[in-house]
Amino acid sequence: MTVFALATSTSHGFSKTPVPSFTLIAGLGIQGDCHSGEHVQHRSHLHIQPPPPNLRQVHLIPREILDAVNLQPGQIGENITTAGLDLLAMGTGTRLRFVPGEGSEEDSKPQPVVVLQGVRNPCPQIYKFRPGLRERFIIRDAEGKIAARTAGVRATVEVSGVVSEGMKVVVESPAEFRALQCV
Repeated sequence: MTVFALATSTSHGFSKTPVPSFTLIAGLGIQGDCHSGEHVQHRSHLHIQPPPPNLRQVHLIPREILDAVNLQPGQIGENITTAGLDLLAMGTGTRLRFVPGEGSEEDSKPQPVVVLQGVRNPCPQIYKFRPGLRERFIIRDAEGKIAARTAGVRATVEVSGVVSEGMKVVVESPAEFRALQCV
């Protein structure tokens, strides 16, 4: 269970640029990322008054999901690509602690923590990026209704710190399981 890749962007484009590390800021998100802020920063939500809290500070997705649809990290706007971690099976309030490898210079610094808030609703931009791709992130029941979404999860930052590729991810489950809903 590791951090496979990281990506960020200062502008509201769709894809994000791969980076080897970035800094999480508690209550805000990723330092310098266009979605960082106390209130939601997604362009489609900026008109809402009063502005809702930003539950979308960090977007995480398993590498395994990207591989299944032939995508590279950062291409659909995610910030953290994990490996060996079933993010979609986790509940609301699950804490993910990023731990450096033994002997790392980061060993003595605070361990950053994000808290899962919900799943990403595959937006129309995914279809614009690659026609047909949006449906690959939606699971439908026998009646054609949406039963699940697989475009990753959204999280807020609880503890500030640096996250780097290759860090271990420690999962801390909440006392009571509540399934992730769209945020």
